[in-house]
Amino acid sequence: MPRPLEPISPVLRIGLGISFFVLFVAAWAWLTFGGHVARIFLADPLTMLADGWRLIVEDNFLLDIAITIWRVFGGFVLASVIAVPLGIMMGAWKPVEAFFEPFVSFARYLPASAFIPLLILWAGIGEVEKLLVIFIGSFFQIVLMVAVAVGNTRRDLVEAAYTLGSTSTGIVRRVIIPANAPDIAETLRLVLGWAWTYVIVAELIGSSSGIGYMIINSQSRLATGQIIFGIIVIGLIGLVSDFLFKMLNRALFAWRLA
Repeated sequence: MPRPLEPISPVLRIGLGISFFVLFVAAWAWLTFGGHVARIFLADPLTMLADGWRLIVEDNFLLDIAITIWRVFGGFVLASVIAVPLGIMMGAWKPVEAFFEPFVSFARYLPASAFIPLLILWAGIGEVEKLLVIFIGSFFQIVLMVAVAVGNTRRDLVEAAYTLGSTSTGIVRRVIIPANAPDIAETLRLVLGWAWTYVIVAELIGSSSGIGYMIINSQSRLATGQIIFGIIVIGLIGLVSDFLFKMLNRALFAWRLA
């Protein structure tokens, strides 16, 4: 056994990650092809691939994928643009934190799905409602996580800046934000993953397009192959977006890794 926290080589990391998926698919194939689970409840891998190909070729599923991606990133970017500055202000200035923190802490425990009936009444069943679900689900999490990160800024950096004659605004702009930029970027990466759960919930109700809409339609027809394919597509898109986010963070904050 390796020592706790001891790093491993990139090749070993990739190999271990791939091996889990191989074992997972093997177990799935054993359950379905071996007759241990009825295929009406769990489609086998080959049926899933065939159903997925049919969705893409015949049902224009690529458009549904594009619509879902647009909803996720649209709502997430809107939440980030407002939440990050507010989180920075809450972390940097204690009166701002005292004013907003009780409500933000209260609101972040409210499930975004609970707002869907109200949002449908207020905004209808169009794109605005889907974006607002993702906005509500992401906004309060980002605000609080950014505020905590900023609030933990090293005090010696702040005191050094004051000693050198910096103003309060200058400290926020030149010390606090640069020092916490990697943590803020990591917060956004994590919350982006949560945004995917919110969009699927939003698309399950009052929607006529998107991956969630396809999944709920497939459920009514007991098309488990299509359901599984939709779930796998969501996971793959999330995995790719997470990988790209990590690459961007490494490129922007390479000094943090040094």
